[in-house]
Amino acid sequence: MANADFIAVAGFVALFAMMALRVPIGVAMGLIGVGGFAAITGMKPALNLLAQSPIRVITDFNLSLIPFFVLMGVFATNSGMSRELFRAGHAWLGFLKGGMALSTIAACGGFAAICGSSVATAATMTKIALPEMRRVGYSNDVSSGVIAAGGTLGILIPPSVVLAVYAYITEQDVGKLFIAGIVPGGLAVLMYMATVRIAYGRSLPPGETFVLREAVASLRDVWAVLILFIAIIGSMYLGIATATEAAAVGSFLTAVIGVARGRLNLASIMDSLIEALRTSVAIYTILIGAVLFGYFLAITQTPQKITAFLVALDFGAYGTLALILAFFLIMGCILDAMAMIILLVPIVFPVITHLGFDPIWFGVIIVMTVELGLITPPVGMNVFVINTIAREVSLVTIFRGVLPFVMTDIVRLILLIVFPAIVLFLPMTMK
Repeated sequence: MANADFIAVAGFVALFAMMALRVPIGVAMGLIGVGGFAAITGMKPALNLLAQSPIRVITDFNLSLIPFFVLMGVFATNSGMSRELFRAGHAWLGFLKGGMALSTIAACGGFAAICGSSVATAATMTKIALPEMRRVGYSNDVSSGVIAAGGTLGILIPPSVVLAVYAYITEQDVGKLFIAGIVPGGLAVLMYMATVRIAYGRSLPPGETFVLREAVASLRDVWAVLILFIAIIGSMYLGIATATEAAAVGSFLTAVIGVARGRLNLASIMDSLIEALRTSVAIYTILIGAVLFGYFLAITQTPQKITAFLVALDFGAYGTLALILAFFLIMGCILDAMAMIILLVPIVFPVITHLGFDPIWFGVIIVMTVELGLITPPVGMNVFVINTIAREVSLVTIFRGVLPFVMTDIVRLILLIVFPAIVLFLPMTMK
C-alpha cells in the first residue's frame, strides 16, 4: 500500500474515532485534514493551509446566504409564524378525520419554507402541535411520528441550509437547487398526509365542524409566510436576485413583518441575532473543517480512487447509485444530516459525475436520503429533539410512530430516481 493510501486510511480511522469520542465534526475534520496534509507535504504547507482556509470560507460571498437564512428562520420562529401556520392548517383541514395531524404536516411544510432547518422545524412544531394533538385524543406514537416526519421537510423545501451547503461543496447553482426542491417538497407533504390516512386511519380522532368564516380569517395570519416565500423563491426563479441577495431580503422582510405586527421588539431582535450568530458560527466551523479535510482528500486522491473502485465493480450506473445511497443510509445511523453532506459528498460526487447523473438531481436525491437519517435509529436527530422537549414520550414510541413515514420516504425516493424530471423540470425553466 502506498504511503498516501496508508495515510488516507489512517486519517479516516482517526476521524471516526474522534467522532465516537464526541469531538465536534468540524474540529475533527480540520485536525485530520491538517495532520494528514502535513504528513504528506510537511508542516509548513499544512500551516499555510490552516491560515488561509478559514479566511477563504468566511469571505466567500456565496456562503453569506447561510447566516441570512438562519436569521430569517430565527425571526420567523420568534415572531410566532409557526403557530399561525398551524392554526390556518387546522382551520382548513380540521374537519377531516385526522385533520389535526394533516394540519401539523401542512404547518411543517409552510414553516420549512421560511426556516430551512429540520431540527428547528421539529422543535417548533413539537411545542405547538403535540399538546393540541394530545388534547383531541391522538396517541403519543402517532402525534410524535407525524411531527418527526414533518420536521424533515425543513431540509428539502427551500430555502434549505443543507442544500446550500451541498451547492457550495459541489460548486452548483444554489438557486437551481432551491427550485429543484419545490416539487419534491410538495410531493413529500402530500405523501405524508396520505400516510396518515392509510397507516392510522382507524385510530384517528374524528374531524371538527368546518367553519368557513374561521378558515377565511385564518388566511390573514399566513400572508407573511406567502410574501416571504414568493419574494425569495420567485426572485431567484425569475433571475431578479441571486440566492444571497434573496436571503438578505428575506431576513430583512421577516424582521420588518415581525416588528410591524408587534411580535418582535428590540430585545427579541437582539436575542434572535445572537441565536443566529451561534448557529452560523457552528455551521462555518464545520465548513472550515470540511475545506481542510477536502485538501487532505485531494492530496491522497481518495475520491479518484473510490471512483475507480466503484466503476470497476461494473454494477452499472443505477447499481452504483443504489450502493452509494445504501452507504448514506448506513452512515445516517451514526452521523447527522450536515455531517453526512459535508463529509461524504466530496468523496462520492466524482463518482456521480463520472456516471453521468445530473448534479442538481443528485443534490435533491441525497438530501432526501439524509432525511431518512433524521428519523431512523440510532441517531434520528428529529426523534431526539422531540424526546428532549417531551420527556414523557419515549424514543421507542417516537420511532414506532415514524416507521410508516420511513416507508413513504423510501417510496418517494424510488419515484424520483425513476422519474428525474419531477426534480429537474422546474430548474430547466429558470431564467
